[in-house]
Amino acid sequence: MGLQIHRTVEHRPESRIDEAMGVLKQRFGDRLSTSESVREQHGKGEDHHPVVPPDGVFFAESTEEVAEAVKICAEYKMPVIPFGTGTSLEGHVAALHGGLTIDLTRMDAVLEVNAEDLDCRVQPGVTRKQLNEYLRDTGLFFPIDPGADASIGGMTATRASGTNAVRYGTMRENVLGLTVVTADGRIVKTAQRARKSSAGYDLTRLFVGSEGTLGVITEITLRLYGIPESIVSALCAYPSLEAAVNTVIETIQLGVPVSRIEIADEVQMKATNDYSGTDLPVAPMLWFEFHGTEAGTTEQAEMVKAISDEWGGGDFQWTASAEERAKLWQARHDAAYAAKNIRKGAEVWATDVCVPISRLAECIVETQNDIRENNLIAPIVGHVGDGNFHLVLIADQDDADEMARANAVNERLVHRAIAMEGTCTGEHGIGMGKMDFLIAEHGEAVSLMRLIKKALDPENIMNPGKILRV
Repeated sequence: MGLQIHRTVEHRPESRIDEAMGVLKQRFGDRLSTSESVREQHGKGEDHHPVVPPDGVFFAESTEEVAEAVKICAEYKMPVIPFGTGTSLEGHVAALHGGLTIDLTRMDAVLEVNAEDLDCRVQPGVTRKQLNEYLRDTGLFFPIDPGADASIGGMTATRASGTNAVRYGTMRENVLGLTVVTADGRIVKTAQRARKSSAGYDLTRLFVGSEGTLGVITEITLRLYGIPESIVSALCAYPSLEAAVNTVIETIQLGVPVSRIEIADEVQMKATNDYSGTDLPVAPMLWFEFHGTEAGTTEQAEMVKAISDEWGGGDFQWTASAEERAKLWQARHDAAYAAKNIRKGAEVWATDVCVPISRLAECIVETQNDIRENNLIAPIVGHVGDGNFHLVLIADQDDADEMARANAVNERLVHRAIAMEGTCTGEHGIGMGKMDFLIAEHGEAVSLMRLIKKALDPENIMNPGKILRV
């Protein structure tokens, strides 16, 4: 079956594309692929957006090679799309204008670990699990955990966060510096290793979350942390979603230094039992994790149990066993796949809003009512410790009415979050799917973002069609 190409604008002039591809092929040989299957694989992430393949895929092996490829593309005004593990959720890797996908998975080396300074430097193709395996014997770890075994480059480009963000922050707080190839092929280092600096514009933060629209990230310096002496995980069911969320709010407001708080509603829990073979209560559920000393984690768990009891929480099961903790968290990490298993063949997409913690219960309850009123299947899960939650909307793509209702629920969710002084995306990014929501959230500030984009990428070759319309 041939590729289904859904480009939103006319393709670049074929003569220029062919010329550029010829130069790239001459320079990089077999590491430039034009195979249909390879192009299709690189034209879509794990999202609901259609496949939009590039004209070619280049498997880069160094910063210098990336710079050389970008210079060739710049000369022929050919788009450049960076690619990591392909786990993005907002169409970030779709080649909307055609062009060259630069696959960075072969750039997968841990270049430097400075254990005394609690930092390391890695190439973009290193995955989070690979990095933590490498660090295991040093007594250090990297805490950002978006669920998927994403690449560090992709996590940086989308400003990812995940389950540990309530304690350790997001990629924004944990990226100390970058090496970036800009749209004209320059190699730029954004920062030194010092923990603070007042030297000039903060270019590191500019590129973190830029989704490949300003440059290609080829090295990342990361903040590391000591592996805690004690880790305790807990699980508890609640009589209602509101009771679970109020437990979260009180835990945060009382300053309990919890490391993770995850939520799932009863729809998700039934899906989880069916998919993972677990026998957990089909009720709103919270997962907790506590890091610290043995005495400290015990105290934290007991404090949260007391809060949980006040809100009608059930049996508060907690464990320090590494094996039992892994089983407990595997059910949470498999939530997306469990949701997809509810209705095979249906269209599945994940929403991603974040609100101030004081508005979280209100936002989730209103959203759950909206789902019911529109007769939709949409499990709720989230990293509720920092106000971030997701719907997994499941609809029959051949049923126009159902798809319209799902889309309307998603739009109302986003505008509800923005009205509560929240955001349209807590961690997935804007990509091609949320450009209008970005305008609704930021208004005139988007015009400033557009000026930055035009200044750094005047020909709009860096992942065009994402974040901003230029």
